[in-house]
Amino acid sequence: MKKIYFTLLIIGQCVFAQHKAEQDTTKSQELENVFITANRTATLRKETPVAISKITAKTINETKATAVYEIINKTPGVLMVNLGNEQHMMSIRQPMTTNAYYLYLEDGLPIRPMGIFNHNALLEINQYNLQSIEVVKGPVSSLYGPEAVGGTINLISLKPPVDPEFKFGVQADNYGYRRFQAAGGATIGKVGFHIAGISSLQENGWMTYSDYNKDNLNARIDYNISPSTRLISNTMYGKYYSDMSGSVNEDAFNNRTYKSSSDFTYRKSDALRTRLTLEHDWNDKSSSYITAYLRDNKLGQNPSYGIRWSPTVNPTTAKGEVNSNNFKSYGAIGQHTQKFDFLNTKIVAGALYDYSPVTYWSYVIDLKANLNPGEAGKQTVASYEIIAEHPDSKLADYTADIFNTAGYAQISINPFEKFVLTLGGRYDNMKVNYDNALDLSSGSKVYDKATFKIGANYNPFEYAGFYGNYSQGFAPPGITSIFRTKPGTGGTTGIPADFYYNLEPATFDNYEIGGWLSFLENKLNFDYAFYYMEGKNELLNIKLADNSTDYRSAGETRHKGIEFGASYRPSKQFNIRFGGTYAQHTYIDFKLSDKASDPVQDLNGKEMPAAPRWSGNSEVSYYPGWLPNLRASIEWQLVGSYYQDQINTIKYGGYNLFNARIGYQWKKIEIYGNVLNLTDKLYAYNVSRANTTNAQPTYTAAAPRTFVFGIQYNFSLKK
Repeated sequence: MKKIYFTLLIIGQCVFAQHKAEQDTTKSQELENVFITANRTATLRKETPVAISKITAKTINETKATAVYEIINKTPGVLMVNLGNEQHMMSIRQPMTTNAYYLYLEDGLPIRPMGIFNHNALLEINQYNLQSIEVVKGPVSSLYGPEAVGGTINLISLKPPVDPEFKFGVQADNYGYRRFQAAGGATIGKVGFHIAGISSLQENGWMTYSDYNKDNLNARIDYNISPSTRLISNTMYGKYYSDMSGSVNEDAFNNRTYKSSSDFTYRKSDALRTRLTLEHDWNDKSSSYITAYLRDNKLGQNPSYGIRWSPTVNPTTAKGEVNSNNFKSYGAIGQHTQKFDFLNTKIVAGALYDYSPVTYWSYVIDLKANLNPGEAGKQTVASYEIIAEHPDSKLADYTADIFNTAGYAQISINPFEKFVLTLGGRYDNMKVNYDNALDLSSGSKVYDKATFKIGANYNPFEYAGFYGNYSQGFAPPGITSIFRTKPGTGGTTGIPADFYYNLEPATFDNYEIGGWLSFLENKLNFDYAFYYMEGKNELLNIKLADNSTDYRSAGETRHKGIEFGASYRPSKQFNIRFGGTYAQHTYIDFKLSDKASDPVQDLNGKEMPAAPRWSGNSEVSYYPGWLPNLRASIEWQLVGSYYQDQINTIKYGGYNLFNARIGYQWKKIEIYGNVLNLTDKLYAYNVSRANTTNAQPTYTAAAPRTFVFGIQYNFSLKK
């Protein structure tokens, strides 16, 4: 893949760069006031009755992120949890989780089809191909359907520039990471194009057995058939392979002994996404588009989280698994937007069809557990070794055809001055035709739901505005959780979890009010949102005594909090950003039991695990007038304390983290450096433990102080 990128450099006139980061502040502010994601069409912020944030091209360019979580965590109310090598969890109006309550979009189109959620989907994203990122907090199922519950993240890619541009660079750190990157394009007559590629490699890092490599290539071609008609092609191809080092025990974490207990676990991904969109403006009040798309994904794993070991039952043995999840998608989506003079009415309506055949299998492997010294029943594992693989001992083995159909509509009206009312609704039908080799069954499952929202914006002053909304969310159980065997049965005699636990679609009701304030001629801006969300049949990952995870449906849950963000620009030389959230995530009606051997644990009123009440990200940036092309910033990341288990026995204290960034551009050359974990703090991205007495915690250790260096060449040929 590296040869491909260096070839791109040689033919640099045929590739192009990201739009200039040196756009003036006024233009940047204007862009931040217009959003696409929340209403599926360009809408002013003051007419959008939801909590939404935008990360601009300037912020993305200055962050110089090695992984996308460094960018997304700058959004108030968002905590994207780094699991190493671009793997991740998410927390938006939910605890830190891998559950299917987030919708990840690429230019408005879901990265995954409904029913095949993957919490690591964003590792497929090319960081060198981003123009902006929009984050909607709270349910938008009324426009986007299932999984758009806690939050929706729309990664908007670069468009062809008018003038020829290109850039290329290298990035590296002091722990064996390096990345080569190139991008560029131009518009020639009616045709514009854009190409961007990255090749990342990690070797011999601070954690043993943590190498990875990632190659991504994105290409876009725009054909302007006429001033009112456009044909747009977008294609992405990516390959990813990573060692999966897993977590460490408490002693290893405290002693900074960053040694993986396995040298055989891995994750690999092979992804292709391509789409063709025809856009047409009928007149200045009417526009339509239709998009046809294809997805082709292959995901294979020998996951570290799949290792099951008990300190009391045969502690020198363990079980693991190997799995494969492959799918293709063939689909189309069409949308029409119509404006009317009467009450300044705008209607957005569309329909979706998606056909996604999928195959999944998982089998058991036998492991030897080499123990560290310790008291009986409190031992920890030093390392695992594979003894035998059992491809015939299946945890899951199914094929399925998933048919997703949906229709949606939204109307906004302006019944009187400074007041906008928005109503929307969507109907989703997900049908799964399956053949399950575990119990030799076949049949169909149907999950359907109508979801609605109503919201209003009131902007009585030039410096203040308010909004409120009620919105519904909907998420069927992922098909992997439906057809996987009950843990502990291991093999073809296992009972599919759907029948054992009666997994049901999760539904959510969200109530929200918020607003914005602007002072000192837009130098000081503040926005806030209060939300209260109730969930029913919420699908949860429960950590069991053997260190494995299982799916359970919680009867009722409650999520409530406040999100806030502020920015202050006292002069052209300083910019101060402050943002965060205070939230509580609680079980209302949930009793934890596997219905066979575990005692019933009443969790009513307890806090959900991995749910910090406080989290936030703030930054001070400096652009010295005495050296105009220099930039420097200090960033503060806060994650508060949270319970490690469902039964609320012990907390992890959380952490305060500081990062520093500096960069300087000399003519067409940009040199930069980042220091991540500036104070070399000992902390963990995630800490968890089983719901049993004397359970030992496991730590997903975070990196020590890391120095990132880079150099980039930017070229632009103005006509």
